Amino acid sequence: MLALIHLLAVETAAEEGKKTVLIMLATGGIFLCVIALGELTHWLRHRR
Repeated sequence: MLALIHLLAVETAAEEGKKTVLIMLATGGIFLCVIALGELTHWLRHRR
């Protein structure tokens, strides 16, 4: 039973790489959203 769980938990290098790339893209997207929100609020405050 423990061996079966171990086999299911093992990922191939391609799957692990895909997960890594997706996490990196999500992190970059969060950074871009924070920067865009900051610039938008700066522009709206300046416009008043």
